[in-house]
Amino acid sequence: MKKLLIVLALACTLSSLYAQKTCYSELKGDTLVIGNECIERKFIWNDGNLVTYSLSDKANRKTTFTVKQAPDFFISKDTREASKGACRVEKVAATDIHPAYLKTIVTFSLGTLDIQRIYRIYDGCPAIACDTYLKGSVNSVFGGREENAADRKNIEFVEDMKSKSVTAILDQLYLKGQHWHAKAVEFWDVTDWNNNLLAERDVIAYRKNSYRGNLLFVRNGEEGTGFFFLKESPCSSVQLAYKGADFIAEFGKFMITGLGITEKNIQEDTWTRTYSCVTGVYGDGELQALTALRSYQKNIRRHFRNRDEMVMMNTWGDRSQDTKVNEAFCLQELERAAKLGITHFQIDDGWQVGKSPNSAVAKGSFKNIWDNKDYWKPDPVKYPRGLAPIVKKGKKLGIEIGLWFNPSVQNDFVDWEKDAETLIGLYREYGIRIFKIDGLTIPTKKAEINLRNLFDKVLAETDNKVMFNLDATASRRGGYHMFNEYGNIFLENRYTDWQNYYPYWTLRNLWMLSKYVPAEKLQIEFLNKWRNTEKYGDDPFAPHRYSFEYLFATTMAGQPLAWFEASNLPEEAFGIRDLMEKYKKVQYDFHQGTILPIGEEPSGRSWTGFQSLCHSKNGYLLIYREDNAREETWVETWLPEGAEVMCTPILGNGKLMATTVGRKGTIKVSLPEKNDFMLYRYEIR
Repeated sequence: MKKLLIVLALACTLSSLYAQKTCYSELKGDTLVIGNECIERKFIWNDGNLVTYSLSDKANRKTTFTVKQAPDFFISKDTREASKGACRVEKVAATDIHPAYLKTIVTFSLGTLDIQRIYRIYDGCPAIACDTYLKGSVNSVFGGREENAADRKNIEFVEDMKSKSVTAILDQLYLKGQHWHAKAVEFWDVTDWNNNLLAERDVIAYRKNSYRGNLLFVRNGEEGTGFFFLKESPCSSVQLAYKGADFIAEFGKFMITGLGITEKNIQEDTWTRTYSCVTGVYGDGELQALTALRSYQKNIRRHFRNRDEMVMMNTWGDRSQDTKVNEAFCLQELERAAKLGITHFQIDDGWQVGKSPNSAVAKGSFKNIWDNKDYWKPDPVKYPRGLAPIVKKGKKLGIEIGLWFNPSVQNDFVDWEKDAETLIGLYREYGIRIFKIDGLTIPTKKAEINLRNLFDKVLAETDNKVMFNLDATASRRGGYHMFNEYGNIFLENRYTDWQNYYPYWTLRNLWMLSKYVPAEKLQIEFLNKWRNTEKYGDDPFAPHRYSFEYLFATTMAGQPLAWFEASNLPEEAFGIRDLMEKYKKVQYDFHQGTILPIGEEPSGRSWTGFQSLCHSKNGYLLIYREDNAREETWVETWLPEGAEVMCTPILGNGKLMATTVGRKGTIKVSLPEKNDFMLYRYEIR
């Protein structure tokens, strides 16, 4: 098999002048071929309006041919032929944000509408992404709500009787066969209001139906192979110009719909970007599907030990809001954060002169921020020497300083350049490179464009050093599958003050998301369990019923966030330092793997956990015993049935064990105490 892959890779490299390691793209005659050692998509050129001819899973040596030759992209009922088709291929060098990749830029026109489709492919990744841009004008209505008959104009001419409403299609595959099984996965953010963050819907494709979600996995029931569509957009419920569906399936025909724009957003002379989409291939079994998806996701943003790993502390979780933050408070918190083993200290809302609506000191506003030119300067009363003493103290203690920031939301982020200059200035003056981005609202395409401009400008002016913690707790934001190149996701606000922090709730949200979203990109909070114990009464799942070490352990598959003031912790809390220090030694290696959920769904009574598949023969198992009577049990994992596995304890209270993997990847595990955990490094012999 290795020899075969080497031969295939060599053949690919030699077949195209545009090869980048194993990636290739070639337009020859009426055929465009894009691929690498894992995937190949072959198109009929059609003067640029590409028509998929076949999709190949090269790792499993399976090729699926389309049965109807219709253009992949559809936006108008106007059937005129494409014109001005052009293709060029570019190597894109690696940066600190993304690895090197190959892009194929296809442009063509449909009447007065110009279309640009940019295909991205990465080495070793079984997926091809497509970014679509539009310019000019189009004689159709394709975005927003379905047309209501009562809103139509009087019919005076024959032309008036023609409906111009269409369902625009970003991409589609029309395949043979009657036995296609599909799973649509819909996501929800706005986590201040939602505590159930995804739902799966399994169907057998039949007559034409639509489905919501960012992901559609499709499996051929006859051959067992499959493909996935990923729609790189916000969650369905907050997308722009949304018509109620993301995918359409009809027997063997599968489509991605919902461009995120209306015909009114298309400009005559400027390219407007739609939502992007990704097509990936996989073989038999769910594990291949999930690892294929994760392979692509890990290419969106490179993950570095010294930049992306963190055990962050943010004091907002104790609900003091902005009443305490000042120089003396921060210096004290840094001392105590160092005692815990914290790597990053983030000053939330309140460090700045301006007052937000979240202020407990003086109610402010997110509107018209730039009416006050000093809004984003350090408050001279709280920080008379600026932020320099905080940064200096942090460096001395080995703790990096981060800040909270709220872009100016009015008029679709019209002041994005001023916001960008503020962040760039804070980076240049203090070296601060991690910013929690809060208060976002993306109600229009213009707002989305300006927000992306803000992020891009900051990265360009700081040599890609700045990263963002993108808050997903409220409003219309990017969700889990958009803006991922800019940093990680601040997942949720939970507070003991409001009795809405339960360790198993937080663990469950991470567990469920980790199947489809890289866990290492999610900031997951743990709180001060000694606060507000009286508010929970005799609740069996109250935070104070768990050890502090266990609370920290529930966050380890993600990026741990200490959501409290260290000065409010009792002395016994600082005993967690040993666990934190040991965790930090394996954190990066654990996060390098494909992290997937194992065991039962967290319920407060389950055996549950995560597996990090680092290589084919080794990885990590993070296992939790919640409050249940089973000291010993069988846990389903992603390990291969029949494998002999050696498990070496790294953290927690596990014991060295050798085991044989049973049916459905089950292994026998034990923990003598309830609400306990263990982290193993496993090796398949």
